[in-house]
Amino acid sequence: MSVQLPSRLGLIATVARKELMDCIRNRWLLVIFCLFTLMSLSVSFTGSVVTGSLAIPPLNSVITSLSTLSVFIIPLAAIMLSYDAFVGEEEAGTMLLLLSLPINRTDLLLGKLVAHGGVLSVAIMQSFMLCAGLLLAFSDSYQLAPTFTAFAMLALSSSLLAITYSLMSFVVSLIFTEKAKVIASLLIIWFCFAMIYDLVLLTLLVADAGAMSQWLVNVMMLLNPTDLYRAINLVNIDTSGSLMQRLPLFNWHVGVLVGMLLVWPIVLSGIAKRLFNRKAL
Repeated sequence: MSVQLPSRLGLIATVARKELMDCIRNRWLLVIFCLFTLMSLSVSFTGSVVTGSLAIPPLNSVITSLSTLSVFIIPLAAIMLSYDAFVGEEEAGTMLLLLSLPINRTDLLLGKLVAHGGVLSVAIMQSFMLCAGLLLAFSDSYQLAPTFTAFAMLALSSSLLAITYSLMSFVVSLIFTEKAKVIASLLIIWFCFAMIYDLVLLTLLVADAGAMSQWLVNVMMLLNPTDLYRAINLVNIDTSGSLMQRLPLFNWHVGVLVGMLLVWPIVLSGIAKRLFNRKAL
C-alpha cells in the first residue's frame, strides 16, 4: 500500500499554519491590529487638535495623514514580525528539522510569506475598515462610495507595502546568520527609504533648479517603495488633478502605480528564493 504524499498546497498551508500559530502565540496579530487601529482612530478623530479645534477632518486630510504615518509604521511592523523568519530558525536549530520533512525550500518560503503577509494584511485591512465605518457613522460629511474607495485603496497599498518589507526582511534574514546584524541592516534600509532617500532627491531637484529630466525623477521614485505608496494614495484622492500637474510621477494612473508597487514583492520573492536555495545549512 503506497503512502500518498501531501500536495504542495497542503505543505505550504501546513507551514503557513505553523507560522500563524507562532504569530498568535506571540500576540503579533493583536499587537499589529491595535497599533494600526490606534493610529487610524487618533488621526481621524483627534488629528484636528493641533489647529485648536476638535472636529473630524475631511476625507482627503485623513487619507493624507494616514499614508504619511503609515510610511514609517508599516515597514517597522513588517520588519519586527519577519526579521527572524530564517535566522531565528537557524539559531533555534529548527530549520534543519523543517527541511528534514517532505517539503522543499520554495514551499517553506511560500508558507512563511503567506502567514506573515496574511497577518499584516488582515490587521491593516481590519483597522482601516473599522476606521472608515466609524467615520461614516459619526460624520454626515462622509459619503459611502468615496470613503470606501479611499480606504480600500489605502488598505490595499498598505498591505503591498507591508508584504514588500516582510520579503525584504526575509532576504536580509537569509544573508546574515545573526539576529543583531539582520535587525540593524533592516533598520538602516528603513531609515534610508523612509527618510534619507526623499531628502537626497529633493536636494538634487533644488540644487539644479528643477533641470532634472522627468524620466530620471520618475525612475528615482520608482526605486523606492515608500514613494510609490505615497503616490498611490495621493493620486487616489486627488480628484481635481492639481497634483498631477505639479509632480511627474503622479501623472500616471493609480492602477499603473499599484502595478509598479506589486513589482517589488515579485522581485524580492525571486531574490529570497534564490538565496534560500543556495544557502548552506
